Amino acid sequence: MRKTSIAAMIMAAAMVGGACGSSKKAADTTPVTSAPAPETTVAASPETTAVPSPVTTAAASAETTTLSKATPADSAAAAAGPTTVGASGEGPIVIGAAIDLTGNMAPFDGPALVAAQVTIKKINAAGGVLGRQLELKFIDTKLDPAATKAAAVDLITTSKANVLLTTCDVDFATPAIQEGIKAGLLTVAPCIGTDQMGPSRFGAAGKLAFSMGNLAQDEGAVLAEYAIEKGYKTAIVVPDNLLVYFQNVCSAFTKRFEEKGGKVVSKSGFTSFDHSVDNLPTVVTGAGAADVIALCTFPPDITAAVKGIRDAGVKTPIFSPWSGDGTFWIPPGLTDFTYSTFASVFGDDPSADVNALIKAMTDAGKAPGTGGFITGAAAIEAIAAAITKAGSTDGAKLAAEFEKFSGLDTTSGKISFSPDLHTVFGREYRIMTFSNGKAKFQKLMAASSPAKLP
Repeated sequence: MRKTSIAAMIMAAAMVGGACGSSKKAADTTPVTSAPAPETTVAASPETTAVPSPVTTAAASAETTTLSKATPADSAAAAAGPTTVGASGEGPIVIGAAIDLTGNMAPFDGPALVAAQVTIKKINAAGGVLGRQLELKFIDTKLDPAATKAAAVDLITTSKANVLLTTCDVDFATPAIQEGIKAGLLTVAPCIGTDQMGPSRFGAAGKLAFSMGNLAQDEGAVLAEYAIEKGYKTAIVVPDNLLVYFQNVCSAFTKRFEEKGGKVVSKSGFTSFDHSVDNLPTVVTGAGAADVIALCTFPPDITAAVKGIRDAGVKTPIFSPWSGDGTFWIPPGLTDFTYSTFASVFGDDPSADVNALIKAMTDAGKAPGTGGFITGAAAIEAIAAAITKAGSTDGAKLAAEFEKFSGLDTTSGKISFSPDLHTVFGREYRIMTFSNGKAKFQKLMAASSPAKLP
């Protein structure tokens, strides 16, 4: 399958981690024995380190972390609202996570899991949800489809999960998503970025599926609006045809840029891993002069794309979605590269809550390397808020509360869903720019609305 070969190539080319020492057949509340993959540590001048493995969890109690420091002053308590005492003898609310900790999704799933654990500890210290403690159990799927399905089944049947978390790519996550919604559970992905996490892909049962990632139509729109704000009037749009997410972000950029009066002079793309990225400098130079290049791809081909463009003498500013976050991929001295992300891990995020969460993770030796970690915290906060409002862990009732969320306050900012859109929109993005190889926060910016795609 193409996905399998992609995973193998990414792991070989960029970020391979060791195998997990625990069995995939048991809900894993023991630590992963090796770090999944390299990421970037949080510092004023970033340096490469290992992707954070999950914080150690206690197998015999609902306590989910062993962080020695106080957890961050995040918005979990506000999101969950006041708690009430649960029925006598009720056990913990179990959140099961079928995620990747050793494959090519580890740089996304691993940090989100750690942030989720930190947030659960915060909520539990404040009394839990409806008087019950939250307990997180996870299994490393290693992106194997059969193992992913088995992990979900094990979490649902053996661990009695009340809510299911899945990996951050909808194709890789599908075997787990299908099991979660079939069992009637609220099923949440921390950072899938397309509108496929819901009824559009999974039919009527997909009403139980949501993602805390940024909707591609929203993310592309905010990049286009920022480009217009900068005074750019012409654009070259370069989508990576490998994933729907990349295509949707670039299509949304095109749609909103043209709606705002901009002109797209070229929309030729490439496909990761087939070496077509090598033709990108010719495509860009052949398109003629433009004010900005919108590039929608990810490592390792983003490195070849950006380096090829700059080596061809093209100094045009390049815009990227969240897939361009981090420093583990950048060519030396990268300049005029702007991207949108969930949070800045470079010590300059404007939110005290975000910085406190980064500090807690860093102090525990699990420093995030991209802003995507924040969605793990937001997922737990949203789940806690839905359970509190519904007074229940019933999947359908929780999904109904998720669809009502409009500007829900989370550590990741204010988030919204709707009956049609089960991926977050309305969140304020961090607009970041690399100059001389260093990233710097520019501004907070929300899209005026998601771009409407065919």
